[in-house]
Order: sequence, then C-alpha cells, then structure tokens
Amino acid sequence: MPEIPESLLARLAALGIETTTTDHAPVFTVAESQALRGSLPGGHSKNLFLRPAKSGPGPHLLAVLEEDRKISVNALARAAGAGRVEMAPTEDLRRLLGVEPGSVTPFGMVNAPPGAVRIVLDAGLLRDHPWVHFHPLVNSKTTAIRPADLLRFLESLGHRPELLELPAPGA
Repeated sequence: MPEIPESLLARLAALGIETTTTDHAPVFTVAESQALRGSLPGGHSKNLFLRPAKSGPGPHLLAVLEEDRKISVNALARAAGAGRVEMAPTEDLRRLLGVEPGSVTPFGMVNAPPGAVRIVLDAGLLRDHPWVHFHPLVNSKTTAIRPADLLRFLESLGHRPELLELPAPGA
C-alpha cells in the first residue's frame, strides 16, 4: 500500500523535520497553484515524471524544477545525463510514486524502491529559497519543508537526490 499524507508527515516528524501543511482545493497546474496558494513564502515547483523512451533501459526520472523554469524535456534529459525520455504514463506514476496525476511530488519517492526512480532537483530552487513547497502525495494539500531537510529525507529513504544547475528561469 502506498503511503498516505498522514503517514508521510509522521515519517518527516520522526526524523525531526519541521514542516507546515496547508489544506486547499485540489490543483492540477502551476497556474491553479499560483491562484490558490495565498501567501506561502518560499519556492514552488513543477514536477515532471519521465520514463526512458521506447521502454529503454534505465530508471524513471523525477525532475523537480522551479515553477517558472522554461526547459524542454529533451534539454532537461541532456542536463540530467539521461537518454531519450518521454512522459511516463499514469500507471507508472501510481506504481512507482503512489500518486495520481496532478500530485507528482518529490515526497512520492517514499513509495519508490531505491534505484527505480532517479530524482533530479533544480539547484536554484533549493539554493534560492529557505522553504520549498510540495504536495504531500495529494494535490489538495501543500507542505513546506527546508531544502536541506528535503534532501535528508530523500537520502533516509535510500535515494540519492541529484542537483542540476540549470539556466536561470526565463533565460
């Protein structure tokens, strides 16, 4: 059974990680998120779940990017040193991250076996904000976490988060 928001938040608390979670109407896009977030200071993301093209070898790729980052999927794959990729189907999202479309989040790595999904994070997102915000497995909540704590959490699950230096958003 995949984790649920309450057990995810309990895991974070057990690691001594401070978080703040806000409930809201479900959101499916960055634009909807921006309209509903109110005053949640810090960095906000868009998250892409990709798989090797044509069922090729290698793990899936979860890319966590600054919400206004403009980069093609191909350029992102090159920057991550991945081969050709494509958007992963809903079945892969459910099977590997335990989430539904619209709820893709680095917290979904709690459900991914180590090695099944590479997680790459926009270094600027983590460097430029004291708090970053992600859905805690459902798109009707947003959880704030410090960047260093997010990395520590991912590592505690047996994942090796990778930081990508990408051109500035809008560049």
